[in-house]
Amino acid sequence: MLSRLGLKFLNSPLTSSLRCFSTGASKIYDSPMAAIHDMKDGALVGMGGFGLVGIPENGVLAMIEKQVKNIRIVSNIAGTSDWGIGLLLKDRQVIEMNASYVGENPTFEKQYLNGEISLNMIPQGTLAERCRIGSSGIPAAYVKAGVGTYVETGGFPMRLGSDGKSITQVTRPREKKAFEDGQEYLLEEGLHVDFSMIRAHQADKYGNLRFRKTARNFNPDMAGYGDVVIAEVDEIVDEIPPELVHFPGCFVHRIYKSPKIYHKIERLKYSDVKPAPKPDAKGKGGSKDLKRQRIADRAVKELTDGMYCNLGIGIPVTVANTVMGKVDADLQGENGIVGMGPYPKKGQEDADLINAGKETITEAIGHSHNRSSDAFGMMRGKHLHMTMLGSLQVSETGDIANWIIPGQKVKGMGGAMDLVTCGSRVVVVMEHVGPGGTAKFLPKCTIPLTGKGCISTLITDMGVFEYKDKEGFVLTEIASDATVEQIKKFTPAKFSVSPDLKKMDA
Repeated sequence: MLSRLGLKFLNSPLTSSLRCFSTGASKIYDSPMAAIHDMKDGALVGMGGFGLVGIPENGVLAMIEKQVKNIRIVSNIAGTSDWGIGLLLKDRQVIEMNASYVGENPTFEKQYLNGEISLNMIPQGTLAERCRIGSSGIPAAYVKAGVGTYVETGGFPMRLGSDGKSITQVTRPREKKAFEDGQEYLLEEGLHVDFSMIRAHQADKYGNLRFRKTARNFNPDMAGYGDVVIAEVDEIVDEIPPELVHFPGCFVHRIYKSPKIYHKIERLKYSDVKPAPKPDAKGKGGSKDLKRQRIADRAVKELTDGMYCNLGIGIPVTVANTVMGKVDADLQGENGIVGMGPYPKKGQEDADLINAGKETITEAIGHSHNRSSDAFGMMRGKHLHMTMLGSLQVSETGDIANWIIPGQKVKGMGGAMDLVTCGSRVVVVMEHVGPGGTAKFLPKCTIPLTGKGCISTLITDMGVFEYKDKEGFVLTEIASDATVEQIKKFTPAKFSVSPDLKKMDA
């Protein structure tokens, strides 16, 4: 049955003859329940959204009320424990998740680790592209994301046994091919689902859609590849001016107006309100925040005027609050924004405006919004100069591992696998030592890889390491409160020390 999702799935029989076309009949439905009236148990459902932004929240509530069972979902995310897809998971209506990032939902993590649900992890850019080509009649495409990882080799545990240890289902390997550019690529098939459920800000009676700010994200990509495409919208107008249409109505079959708009914010952040300091692993108040701020302050120095830089989740997104007034660079988020500003002041937050870490942000002058496949097209097409990522582990050969700790923590690769293979400079920012004093800079990563030999620069709270082709990592800068001997004590990985070693925080 699921070859398009990484298993052996064929077209679902549920809606094989249900394909809808525009006929002039009204596309407007009275309610979300009416719009999903023919959704059956076992349906394969695609859902738009990034975090809680742009999700068809009332559509999810209707699926709960209708008690659709054994749902197989394709989505970038798994919601939170108390909203979005998370509500379907909590009600145990979902038997399979095909997603790129599930790290914000402990309910899902528990169900997966207990062998109650299947998980097919798909790199975020690959997911967006598979949706896009699926809606365009293109059967497959070659992508670089995942080369040298579980995505290529297969064998990732899709489903565990009830003991949480045995493996009952694994992902399949991908076909790999080298092209004239000397690079290797993986063959990924276009996606197709029974129902696509998306969210837009505005629709007209013809089905044309407009999206608002970062709520565009995956919605246009998710909209085109379903037998039945259902759009939940904030408002319905008679006609959207043609030049203002973001997504044409020929892709959309059903529309309903949101009976209630919830404006939920996953991570509310303010620029003028400082959160309480977080203690480190030893309970020392504020030291963890100070370490992370030190790393962000140093990371800003990697930016130059005119640069386009992607910021990943965690420490990287805080760079947007540190860079203002220091350098004129455009900061890109994989959720569909170019031109991120700092956190908003209290009272100026916007539920439709977030960064990749689902935190509230502002828009810089000259910003733009785009759909997810375009965000990753910027990366693959080498239109970005640099990407900054956090990590769980880094190896002495420049490998990065930041998406899962088998049997313990399920996060997902998000867009990281796409970013580390896009050809731009990769800067990793992370705390030098993990919880309980565990080493993170290792001879070899001990958890599944995100990318191989891709790191250019590593910035930690103890120093800066530059990767040289013949020398490996070289310590070029050191924190004022650290010594080379201390760094070696906490670093099993091999590295050399620059004869021109500078102070990191000078």
